[in-house]
Amino acid sequence: MAKKAVATLRTAGAGKAFTKVIKMVKSDKTGAYVFKSEIVANDDVKEFFEKK
Repeated sequence: MAKKAVATLRTAGAGKAFTKVIKMVKSDKTGAYVFKSEIVANDDVKEFFEKK
C-alpha cells in the first residue's frame, strides 16, 4: 500500500519527489517506543528527523 500512496502524490507537472519516513519515538507515559510516519517532500526529510 505504501508504494501506491507515494506514487499517487507525484504529478507530471510538479516534479517534486516525496518519501515516506518513519521515526521511532519513546512515549513519555509508558516508556514504550511508538512509530510515527509521514509522507514528506525529499527536501524536508532532515527537518522531520530533527524535530521532536
